[in-house]
Amino acid sequence: MSGITFDAGGLIALDRNNRRVLALVARAVERGMRITVPATALAQAIRNPAKQSRLSRLIRQASTDLKSLDGTGCNGRGTLAGAQRQSGYRGCARGHLCTKEGQAVVTSDAEDLRR
Repeated sequence: MSGITFDAGGLIALDRNNRRVLALVARAVERGMRITVPATALAQAIRNPAKQSRLSRLIRQASTDLKSLDGTGCNGRGTLAGAQRQSGYRGCARGHLCTKEGQAVVTSDAEDLRR
């Protein structure tokens, strides 16, 4: 595993000072792992950056990659959604990024990812 990818639920848990998520981030940083934050997940989680210091710190860290949705990503996510017979793209976006990056997902919706 080369790092961790956050979904919106994982980012919200971090923002709410969830000890397990804080420990995961600390461990990832200690081990020199990359942390990936899809821009779509950040857009779902961030409401007031001035008051969400944990999220602001995470995305400013040198070990954090903020990933945007580009044409290649759209194709990969759409293909994955079709194969899984899903109408939503969020779970597919997490799955596509994690597969591409070789990372584990920090999520509040593990059942969605299992599908």
